[in-house]
Amino acid sequence: MQQHEPTTAAGRLIVQCLIEQGVDTVFGVPGESFLAVLDGFHAEEGRIRFVINRQEGGAAFMAEAQGKLTGRPGVCFVTRGPGATNASIGVHTAFQDSTPMILFVGDVGGDFRDREAFQEVEYNSFFGPSTKGFAKRVERIDDAERIPEYVARAFATAMNGRPGPVVLVLPEDMLARHVVAKPLPRVEAVQPWSDPGALRSLREMLMASSRPFVIAGGSGWTPQAAQALQRFAENWRLPVGNAFRFQDTFDNHHPQYAGDVGIALNPKLAQRIMDADLIIAIGPRLGEMTTSGYTLLQAPRPAQKLVHIHASAEELNRVYRADLAINAGMSAAARSLEVISAPPEVPWEAWTRAANADYLANLQPQPLAGMPPEAPRGAVDMAKVVGLLQEHLPADAVLTNGAGNFASWVHRYFRHHGLAKGNKTQLAPTGGAMGYGVPAGIAANLLTGRVAFTIAGDGDFLMNGQELATAAQHGAKSIVVLLNNGMFGTIRMHQEREYPERVSGTRLANPDFCALARAYGYAAERVERTEDFEAALLRALAADTGTLIEIPLDPQVITTRGSLDAIRQGARKAGR
Repeated sequence: MQQHEPTTAAGRLIVQCLIEQGVDTVFGVPGESFLAVLDGFHAEEGRIRFVINRQEGGAAFMAEAQGKLTGRPGVCFVTRGPGATNASIGVHTAFQDSTPMILFVGDVGGDFRDREAFQEVEYNSFFGPSTKGFAKRVERIDDAERIPEYVARAFATAMNGRPGPVVLVLPEDMLARHVVAKPLPRVEAVQPWSDPGALRSLREMLMASSRPFVIAGGSGWTPQAAQALQRFAENWRLPVGNAFRFQDTFDNHHPQYAGDVGIALNPKLAQRIMDADLIIAIGPRLGEMTTSGYTLLQAPRPAQKLVHIHASAEELNRVYRADLAINAGMSAAARSLEVISAPPEVPWEAWTRAANADYLANLQPQPLAGMPPEAPRGAVDMAKVVGLLQEHLPADAVLTNGAGNFASWVHRYFRHHGLAKGNKTQLAPTGGAMGYGVPAGIAANLLTGRVAFTIAGDGDFLMNGQELATAAQHGAKSIVVLLNNGMFGTIRMHQEREYPERVSGTRLANPDFCALARAYGYAAERVERTEDFEAALLRALAADTGTLIEIPLDPQVITTRGSLDAIRQGARKAGR
């Protein structure tokens, strides 16, 4: 009697492949195009969970946060057409942030393809891939027997080189087939190592320098790599700045820390980078935000000597012509850097101390430009609020935010202990996507169990505030501080700078945010005075549910440095 090899439904095989890759949580919004995969999640309940989101954009942001926290691809499932296009914001964020992520898209069946069937989209055209697209690879699985191959390749592609997102398209009819294929073993990222000759060249460049500066950031960092980076900096007494929204790469409390190199950076730090004679960029791709619009380092040939270390060979010399380009992953790079022998003395120790002194001075609030020194910063002083966060949040708390001027308060005043202490503590989109902070905070609490704190603006919150329902359903909690100034603040700031007093499209009529949060299952309260915030924060930390704390913010307090009136007056002087 002939024995037949047992078969598995393709939808269930997808889930088994994810389990083999170490995935225990996926995010998504259900759709009829991948019912067979949902059945697979049901069959494997207890080994993997499907977190049901309320909108695909929120699901994709949660998966992107998962990739940042774990270093392995975050996973998101959405349905065809509108589901995929909603999720594209998270895919774009993963691309710009170099975050490993896989988006699975349930699609029309192969028998209906290319007829503009219901919700049909051509995903290769929509997502890329190309140097200007926003997915590293887009593939459609037509042969169910090859599911393990495609899934394993997606994980490898997402993690290797410059990490990023991969899109896998799943035709509905393919998922219904039965196959004999089995999952492939877990994929690990390949680590390119620093060339010994390049390390010798780096040492020679350091020995010839008098004003070196390190910019650390990007993805691929582990606690061990961050610790090795710290040892390298200590051996050579180097000042270190963290790239835009990678402020947890190097310990902000370290005496050699110089500050974050991003939007609205300390003017003294900006000048220091321009005055440096050697920049050692470890991990960041040196994008627009980290370079202040390509001004701190002139493109394509910086005035400073440039050593650029990056995991992707394609990224090196793409924007900046480096004097020394090293293709290495962060774990390999940091471990190789720490063994470069340093001399007993270096000529830049005073330079490093001054960089740290400038950073510490920048932590002290100054009167807002355009307002008299005695003028209050509004009824709630945000610098003091962040000071209370520093005092009461656990050292391993995860801080998240989306896009908006509101984020500048934590960016400037909050000090991360960071990865060297064992945990990633900042989740923020370098691509500037609004609506990221709320879902990222929920995902952080779900995945790690740690305290998750989100700062949001009124415009930012309403992009994905519905994900509070996801938190309530799945037992997650986060603390959301919502700054309500009744406008899209960043755009209003730019509007006043370019078109003073011609306000259009930036005013907001908002709901009762506290009532809305309570409707979703969060506790909520409104804090209108600085002295009331500490008690509200302590209640939130002790609560069994998540909490939203709304703070009405004076519209004049538009940045940590200047007022709206000052920006308007500056525009008038410029003749706008």
